[in-house]
Amino acid sequence: MPRSATVPQAPNGRRRTRRTAGAVASAALLLPLLGAAPSGQAEAESSARLQRAFAAAAAEYHVPQSVLLAVSYLQSRWDGHDGAPSVTGGYGPMHLTDARTAIARAPHHSDGTEDARGDSSRPARIPTAKVPESSQLPDRLKTLTKAAELTGLPAEALRTDAAANVEGGAALLAAAQRDLGEPLSSDAADWYGAVARFSGADDSSTAATYAQDVYEVMRDGAERTTDSGQRVALAAQPALSPDTATLRRAGLRTASAEGTECPAEVSCEWIPAPYAEFGDGDYGNHDLGDRPGAQSIKYIVVHDTEGTWDGVLNLVQDPTYVSWNYTLRSTDGHIAQHVKAKDVAWHAGNWYINAKSIGLEHEGFLASPDAWYTEEMYRASARLVKYLAKKYSVPLDRQHILGHENVPGPTTSTIPGMHTDPGPYWDWQHYFTLLGHPLHRTVKQGGGLVTVLPDFDKNRPEYTGCVTKGEPCAAHGSGEVRLHTQPDENAPLVKDIGLYPSGADSTIDVNDVASRVSTGQQYALAERDGDWTAIWYLGQKAWFKNPAKQPTAVNASGQVVTPKAGLAEIPVYGRAYPEKEAYPAGVPVQAVSPLPYKLLQGQRYAVGDKVPGEYFYSPTFDTAPHKVVIGSDMYYEIQFGHRVAFVRAADVTELPSHS
Repeated sequence: MPRSATVPQAPNGRRRTRRTAGAVASAALLLPLLGAAPSGQAEAESSARLQRAFAAAAAEYHVPQSVLLAVSYLQSRWDGHDGAPSVTGGYGPMHLTDARTAIARAPHHSDGTEDARGDSSRPARIPTAKVPESSQLPDRLKTLTKAAELTGLPAEALRTDAAANVEGGAALLAAAQRDLGEPLSSDAADWYGAVARFSGADDSSTAATYAQDVYEVMRDGAERTTDSGQRVALAAQPALSPDTATLRRAGLRTASAEGTECPAEVSCEWIPAPYAEFGDGDYGNHDLGDRPGAQSIKYIVVHDTEGTWDGVLNLVQDPTYVSWNYTLRSTDGHIAQHVKAKDVAWHAGNWYINAKSIGLEHEGFLASPDAWYTEEMYRASARLVKYLAKKYSVPLDRQHILGHENVPGPTTSTIPGMHTDPGPYWDWQHYFTLLGHPLHRTVKQGGGLVTVLPDFDKNRPEYTGCVTKGEPCAAHGSGEVRLHTQPDENAPLVKDIGLYPSGADSTIDVNDVASRVSTGQQYALAERDGDWTAIWYLGQKAWFKNPAKQPTAVNASGQVVTPKAGLAEIPVYGRAYPEKEAYPAGVPVQAVSPLPYKLLQGQRYAVGDKVPGEYFYSPTFDTAPHKVVIGSDMYYEIQFGHRVAFVRAADVTELPSHS
């Protein structure tokens, strides 16, 4: 395809079919400024390809290399993800979006049998709404198409070839700079407006937040080895001060943050979920409450939407649907708040967890679950979670910062229908680093606990079912580790009798959480055998490979529980129940319903919180009868399987894990 005469071109004015000598020379001159090459000429040549691609593209399109590198870092941390699309159909180091190629097959919220409300005192609320199909995707979801027009490169090359992808990103930045009427300056400070436009945001606040993050990367510098083994570095420019005035000419709308509960350093707007009555006395899509006054907030739950931003916003504004507190946009990290923290959203499938949590939905419409999440969304999410955790005293650990997949089914019958997002490709290790609480070993040895902590990029367990049931997923970094019945990779996987009541075997399907543990989760050590470690998991001993040269778990210590002396086994629960004497007149007593699991004598499980049994009674639109029932019977939250669970304090002994 010939170039348009109105878009940026290579210096020679022709459609580029190969690198110019000037661009290659520029790359060679710039590389030493950005970090030393690895030892060994052949190794250095191989691991510096991506660094040279940034230098060449910057020279060809007259974009400061630091700007190109920083934008790419914020999009993907320079990773290529083997050509796999992100959750919003973004490809390669520059996250060039091609949503039509990576379109979702169904919305997450209408998939499966989980009752998002999870309250057994009223009829199940299982959403059936579909995310509306959009006849015209927004520009932020088709930047790869525009990059193909600007560069003349095939769309497939932009999706799969890192160097081509970087060139496409450079062309988009140069086009944005020209659209603003700005010169293709060599000074990074002059590119603030173009960087803001690159975000794809349609409002000035989000675009500015994105641009500020890019310039923060430039000021701080960065260096890392990518998922393909490429060493990339960006030299710090601590004195860099951008010209922010250019953003005023970008023609973006003004979005108000009024009414939101967000930290000042993120872009946030109020798009409320309706509290409305409809039908025969039914109402939705959340409950009014008085948190943290009437009941504490203990959890923050991380979801992914598997629906487009616009479609998901349509759903959360439907009173017949369900709700969550916040949605985060993938391409630029923009946040919409829907339900106040004082109120209770219907999102986790467990009424006890809903009543004590805040739910965050992260945008994504996956063609398959082996997709990746953008750096800007990780950062925006981490800032929001830090703010909420501080405000409501939520501990920053994996028994309080839960994935939807870690929420237990409240009763036995609900376990098979519980959701499994954000899945094995959410990078919990990176997320907790952004939260300011990096996961690490806390004792050298003898602590009695282990923290699951594989190297996300190097840990690539096999999964199936991402696109076709039973077919292997693409190789991908993962934060999860698989569990076996014996210290042998050929041994059967451990079984989950709740997920498979018929006794069927666990599988390696991407959505099967029966026999795997996730980064940051802590379990009581049961045994070691060479490169293998055993933990107590779902009432049984579970083994995972944990070699010293590439460990998948590290030593830790803390508190554990074990059945009291004389008790051979104790029941496990999906919620903390008040005793019947705690219920006031007019509030029906919730039947205590154990899960099918047993915690056996001699086993130990890591403790999260010790909490009273609690129930938020709110089955009516009129809030006058609503009550929070708090009992005196105490429970421990424990890390029991892939999901957390609860045991009665009266049934167990709490002790240090190292004893």
